[in-house]
This record gives sequence, structure tokens and C-alpha cells, in this order.
Amino acid sequence: MESLEDLPKDEPVGELPPQDWMEEAGTQAVMAALSADGVEPRFVGGCVRDSLAHRPVGDIDIATPDPPETVMNLLGRAGLRAIPTGIDHGTVTALSGSRAFEITTLRRDVETDGRRAKVAFTDNWVIDASRRDFTINALSCRRDRMIYDPFGGMADLAEGRIDFVGDPKRRIDEDVLRLLRFFRFFAHFGRPPADIAALNACRASAHRLKELSGGRIAAELLKLLSAADPLPALVLMQGNGVLAELLPDAADLGRVRALVFLESRGVRRDTISADPLRRLAALLKPDPTHISEVAQRLRLSNAQSDRLAEMAAPDELPDRLMDPPSQRRLLYRLGRERFRDLTLLNWAYHRAGEGYVQAGENGRWMALLDLADDWTIPDFPLRGEDVLALGVSPGPEVGHRLNALKAWWEAEDFRPTREELLSRLTQA
Repeated sequence: MESLEDLPKDEPVGELPPQDWMEEAGTQAVMAALSADGVEPRFVGGCVRDSLAHRPVGDIDIATPDPPETVMNLLGRAGLRAIPTGIDHGTVTALSGSRAFEITTLRRDVETDGRRAKVAFTDNWVIDASRRDFTINALSCRRDRMIYDPFGGMADLAEGRIDFVGDPKRRIDEDVLRLLRFFRFFAHFGRPPADIAALNACRASAHRLKELSGGRIAAELLKLLSAADPLPALVLMQGNGVLAELLPDAADLGRVRALVFLESRGVRRDTISADPLRRLAALLKPDPTHISEVAQRLRLSNAQSDRLAEMAAPDELPDRLMDPPSQRRLLYRLGRERFRDLTLLNWAYHRAGEGYVQAGENGRWMALLDLADDWTIPDFPLRGEDVLALGVSPGPEVGHRLNALKAWWEAEDFRPTREELLSRLTQA
């Protein structure tokens, strides 16, 4: 907001229903500590939003007019551990019960450059709320469950609107990451049609995404892809030039659509759920160089990069036309998780490409997933000491003989017993 006169009043608008997370002993201890000298803290942001939306609450964030040094002192007096995780920006982390609570002093922006802000502390709750990104994230709630909603976030949440607080372009100019956060929150909370002013601002600023670090982009993109159905948000991103900035030449939305269907409705089993990295693999073209470039740009961990490469550009794919011994051999080599990933991705590829399902096709794909869930993957019965016991000298010859026997064992559909393998070993 431009001036204090423009600000809404700081008045409660309703009461949050009772929440288990608010009643936990750890939460109560932190709020009691912060209130000890008469200042009233509030729960802010996601925990209030998710409670109103009847969704599970993860992180519990708290705001207070007290400066961080006072917060540290109050927590210490109550015997709670306090960690100055971002004290220059007013953030202290309190450990209480089984949770970590992020406590931030009310702030106002002094200067922004699109990546980070210089802030000053304030005691005005509405000024603090006015620097939030979206109306649904500008909510706060007292210990007595009274809710404050200065920018209409409750109505927006109920109607599936993702609205910036104030002017969308200005909010994005303050922090370009908010451009991606718009689509992330649309994926999780929004309903079409999306706000035109917000889309126009996102489209106009899409070229600035290159200013962000790969890690910040990856965090938002993977959160977006974890939504129950990220397709509406991805379609908006594609239509407004955002997806092309993130993943040039890699936007197979048909394959993602089919994969989301399989994960959420097409395959009912505990071993399969929404997997953002698997959905990212579905977006990418199966080119190892391209996949490596994406992983580097997004600063994925080594484990994430390896798994992405294994899914997006595999050497071999499970296929519903394989005979059962070939299926088992591939499952043995890949392991359950990778076999399951590749089965879903290949099934999604065929669904997206064929446009219809021939009689019996779904059953054949489902049989591959049944195999991954139910087959007991055998252990190769021989070890190096079995070869050495025959007088073979330690060295490459041991591995050579074991590998030859293992190949025969696999080709025989894992049926040969240890005794049969030992007999074949002595004849080699």
C-alpha cells in the first residue's frame, strides 16, 4: 500500500474452528512464551490458509511485533531453545515439542531488487500483511482463533482465486520468484479462470526468470508438480511463455496429463502417488544431454539428477508386450522403484500418443505394476568365495565367472538352485 491511509483496518473477521496443531503442547508453550510480556503474537501464512482449506498443516509460522532480540529473550526465559536462523531479517526458530516454529518480527520493505529485500521492523500488522505475495497468504490468527484478513484472502481461498496483494507487476518486481509462486498456488488452490492482471504481469516478466537461482526455481517447480492436478497451471504457464523460459523445448503436457491420471485415478494402490520428479521426467524429451542441462540448471541433487536421467532417458523400458520372463529379468535389473517409475512413464507415453486404449491394454500395463508389487526379487545364490573355493586366484577371473553364471541364471528365469549353479561352476 502507498500510505497508512490506504491500509485496511486491523480487525478480526471471524473465528477459525478448533485445530489440533494449535492445541499441541509445543505450540501452546511457544505462544505463551511470546505473550509473556503482554505482546500478542499471531499465527500467519500457510498454517492459517491450510486450516481454512481443510488441508494438513505442515510448518507453523508465527509473527510478532517484538524485535528478534526480545523474541530470543522471551523464548530463553521459558526454557525453549531459540536459534537465530535469520535474525538480520527478523527471523528466529524456536524448538518446542516435536516441531520447529519460525517466528518473524513484523516487517516493512525498505528496498527490493527482484531477488531480495531490505527490511525494517514495524509494529503494524497490516503493513506486514501488505508485503505478502497473495491475499490467501496474508491471513493471520490469534491464540483464541480470531482471524484477520485485511485483503480478502478468505473469499479468494473459498472461490479458488489467486490474487496478488496490490499490483501484480509491483509484487513481481519486488521478487521475481513470485511469478512462479503464482502458478504454484494456482496448481494447489486455484480454479479457472485465472486472474487476467496476474497473468499479464507474469507474461511480461517471464524473461526475468533467468535472474533466479536454479535452486529457487527447482523448489517452486517441484512443489507445483506435487499438486493433485498440476495440468491447469502448466497449461497457463505454457500459454503465457513461462514454461518455455524454464524448460525450453521440453513441454510434453499430453504425457504429463496421462501420468497424472494414472497416479491419481487410473491406478489405485498404496505404492503409487503423485511424484513431482517423475512428472518432471514426463515433461522432458528423452535426450541425455538435454536432461543433464535441465538438472544442472535446476541445481538438482546428485540423487535427483541420477533418478531424473534414469526416468527420462532409460536404456530399456518395461512394456506390456514383454513376455513374463523378460519382465522379471528387467525388474531384477532395475529394482522395484525404477521399474515402477518406467512402467508408469511408458504407459503414459502410449496413452498420450494413441488417444484410445485397445481392449486388454490396461490389464497388461497393470500386470507390470502387479509384478513390481508382488514378485519376490531373488538374490543370486553364489558369492565370490564360492569361486575362490575352487582354487581360482583372486582377480578379474572371479568376477568373470560369477557374471557368466548370473547371466545364465537370469536367462533360465532365476530357477537354477545354488547346487545347480555350483555344479555348473565346477564344470566351467
